[in-house]
Amino acid sequence: MEKYVRQLITIEFDDKKEIFSGFLIDWTEDWILLKNNLVDFIIDGYTILKNKNVKAIIQDKDHEFTERVIKLKGLKTSAEEIIPLRDLSSIIHFLANKYEILQIATKSDEAVYLGKLIKLDEEELVIDFLGTEGQFEGEMSFKPNKIRVIEFDTDYINSLKLIVEDEKS
Repeated sequence: MEKYVRQLITIEFDDKKEIFSGFLIDWTEDWILLKNNLVDFIIDGYTILKNKNVKAIIQDKDHEFTERVIKLKGLKTSAEEIIPLRDLSSIIHFLANKYEILQIATKSDEAVYLGKLIKLDEEELVIDFLGTEGQFEGEMSFKPNKIRVIEFDTDYINSLKLIVEDEKS
């Protein structure tokens, strides 16, 4: 993984249809942090992936071209600060304090879930679910060991945060 740091890569998993593309920022034995490159020459937020069942890390000529364009545009391909990738608890608590709203997904779910942290312990992660209209809709709980993807600071999440803030005023 060291050779891919600050480079654009795509990660495929054995057990997930979805692929993830972005600039590798950091990794541990358990987690991978990417600055998202979802389409074309656009960077949008971050993804933390469970470092489990990785099938392939792809870096080809298309990646090199896209990476070059993104860097020529002056877009930042690193993180603003160190995000603790020690364990799920440190990741979630850091993100909840810094970004407030995050998005999670499990291996089996086709859906993603946005919300703010209510509780996290060994047994469950509980969030106040944020619906697509920017309204908090109540508690949802997940088994911590089932969480495979955590996203934050994306345009979609930040847009819903604006609605939440506007509703407060």
